[in-house]
Order: sequence, then C-alpha cells, then structure tokens
Amino acid sequence: MSRIRAAFFDPTGARYGLPTWPWRMAPPHLATRRQLTARGLRPGGQYVQGQVLWRSSRYRVRGGVRAAFLFDTRLALPKRTATPAQLEALAKANAARRTCPECGTDAGYVLPRHLGICLDCARTDERNAA
Repeated sequence: MSRIRAAFFDPTGARYGLPTWPWRMAPPHLATRRQLTARGLRPGGQYVQGQVLWRSSRYRVRGGVRAAFLFDTRLALPKRTATPAQLEALAKANAARRTCPECGTDAGYVLPRHLGICLDCARTDERNAA
C-alpha cells in the first residue's frame, strides 16, 4: 500500500473520528449516496457509517483532500415513489413554466427567466422596437 493510501486507512475511526478508507478500499456493504440512488435505495435516516478520503489537486479544497461519506446498504430503504397527486402537481408546474404569458402557447421549452416570454414573442418585440 502506498504512503498516500496508508495515510487514509483508519477503519476504527481513531484518527479521523469516522471509519476511513482510501479510494476503492471501502468494504462492499458501504456505498455513497449516488451509489445508493443507482441501486434504487436511500439512506433511510441512518447516520454516516464511514468515509472515503483521497487527495485531489483538481478542486481547490483545503489541504487538497476530498471526502465521500458512506452509508450501509444493509440499513438502506427503497426509494419512495411520488403519488399520482404529486406527479400531477409537477406536470402542472412544468406546464406553467413552458406557457408564454403574452401569446398563451406552450413553447415546448422552459421560458428564459430573463425574458419572461417565449423566444418568438421576444423577437417580435425586438422588431417592433427597432
């Protein structure tokens, strides 16, 4: 094991306060939030069970060390699904974001906030102003 990897190997949590592993060395039953999401799971109220630390010069973080928190997949719960009423409310909200207040048509895309109207109406306003 290289010195950098050995610096982050602390499975008891004595050094970092949480059980810590180097990149790609965490136990298989621990996963990040993204990994849980990919499996259709959520942490389900459990606390962080450990962390993965690695050095990174790509992002300017203090000390050049980044962290990913780990959750136990055995304690994770299935992701919740939206109710039909919630899906209907989301559909209405998204439709409102696509509807132009000037011409009243569904633009087929979310209206730019800086314009507040669809692009066709914005072009018409520019032509009329010139």
